[in-house]
Amino acid sequence: ELRHRASAWQRNLGYPLAMLGLLALTGISVLIVCFHVLELLLDDAAMPRGIQDASLGQVSFSIFGSFGAALQVILIFYLMVSSVVGFYSSPLFTRLLPERQDTPLTKIIGNCVSLLVLSSALPVFSRTLGITRFDLLGDFGRFNWLGNFYIVFLYNMVFAGLTTLCLVKRVSWAVQAELIRAFGEDR
Repeated sequence: ELRHRASAWQRNLGYPLAMLGLLALTGISVLIVCFHVLELLLDDAAMPRGIQDASLGQVSFSIFGSFGAALQVILIFYLMVSSVVGFYSSPLFTRLLPERQDTPLTKIIGNCVSLLVLSSALPVFSRTLGITRFDLLGDFGRFNWLGNFYIVFLYNMVFAGLTTLCLVKRVSWAVQAELIRAFGEDR
């Protein structure tokens, strides 16, 4: 019903631009993770351990300077939003979604705890994937498992593989459905 009430500009320009933006952000994050996997294979310094003597403002945390730092912020925000959407879309946690003016206190507390856990895991998640090297004012680089090459490598490979699989599945199925609909084979 919301799609039918949307204006022609939204349907023909807004939704396709939003989809292209999401595809671009997903593709860029997969590319960064793939480059991080290559760095892991070639250089031990790519491990997500804490940076010892890097003061804020003295060392650039991105190869591409200000543009790279802005891209890192956008990707971290995208990963945060996509992890929250993915969390609430999973069949186990759909019951936790708040309802307008009818949410019990236990459900509100459950939502707060869930969002707190997701936001606390985000810095470690982004460091392990190689999206950023910034410590985010916490000592997240001191976890022992962040020094284990096999765990970090497997984590990066699983993220890149599953994200690519979801991306290919979504795009190819959508193109296939549009082709079937365009040729009139859906009747």
